[in-house]
Amino acid sequence: MAGIYIHIPFCKQACHYCNFHFATSHRYKNELVQALLIELELRKAYLGPDATIETIYFGGGTPSLLTQAETMSIFDAVFKHYHTDLREVTFEANPDDLTAGYLEALSQTPVNRLSIGVQSFFEEDLRWMHRAHTRQQAENCIRMAMDTGFNHLTIDLIYGAPTTTDAMWQHNMQRAIELGIEHISAYALTVEDKTPLSKMIRTGQAQTVNADKSATQFVMMVKTLTEAGFEQYEISNFAKNRQYALHNTSYWQGVHYLGIGPSAHSYDGRSRCWNIANNRQYIKSVVNGIIPAESELLTTADRFNELIMTGLRTMWGVSLQALEQLDSSYATLFQQNIQKYISAGQMKLESGSCILTQEGKILADGIASDLFVLT
Repeated sequence: MAGIYIHIPFCKQACHYCNFHFATSHRYKNELVQALLIELELRKAYLGPDATIETIYFGGGTPSLLTQAETMSIFDAVFKHYHTDLREVTFEANPDDLTAGYLEALSQTPVNRLSIGVQSFFEEDLRWMHRAHTRQQAENCIRMAMDTGFNHLTIDLIYGAPTTTDAMWQHNMQRAIELGIEHISAYALTVEDKTPLSKMIRTGQAQTVNADKSATQFVMMVKTLTEAGFEQYEISNFAKNRQYALHNTSYWQGVHYLGIGPSAHSYDGRSRCWNIANNRQYIKSVVNGIIPAESELLTTADRFNELIMTGLRTMWGVSLQALEQLDSSYATLFQQNIQKYISAGQMKLESGSCILTQEGKILADGIASDLFVLT
């Protein structure tokens, strides 16, 4: 099993909190799409001759700025150069792009899961985040997507924003439930370097993020969605009826993947590499047959720490056997260090795996970093 991630680095406007690579100028979109096709050919050996592509994920940026023809040209390149047995093809989209006509065109492609960037059902939140869509567009596109035959939908929501009261956050979750969504990805607002939000906070134009408020809304989220029949299978991801997002789950389970496009990351089990985050330089390099990427060889400690970091985020936890197979001395140290978290009720051992409790999930990042092997 393997996956392909394709980065579409264009947006209509910059959301204040976003630190992903994108451009609001679409001047080089045609050239960029052609470069993606070339890179798909250049990288066809990366995952090895026996790799079967089971998931594809179009991320960004805003993939829904692609036309149907551009999208199909990418699929044609994948099918030409890779062995595929597709189980899931995810396409990120913004509500303002998902018109009835666009959804109908998209339904004629291999895309079978939409990930819609709703973020909130309140205009006040959307304006503060500098989103391009309205609440009504968000609700309309969800209904239209279902009517068009997209049965696997994810919506993204953001909690902890200064404009989002507890009552508003409760309404956002309830509205998603009422609309029949079976997969919700919910993220705490974070302040990333070099974003408009970071600058606004620094200059006093925006309030800083309140950690206590985010923690309160996290607890509300777990309670509300669990009671509504969702499984929290990863700290930020909730699914009904086992409708897990397969591509993202493969990241947390260490499946190999190839990243195509500027800023895209790849992982082959031994090393990671990442493409340059510059559209013009990316295009120039790729059309000349050069992959504009840097890479790092992962040490045993790196791989051990990644197992901890990714595993603790999921309901499946960290396999003690997998840690033992990687390095027995590190595994022994890990089992010693987790005892304090077990005693505190923040962690439990179940079926040979170390799993965070609900109390532990709030502190997941801190617990994981405390358990890392230091080199």
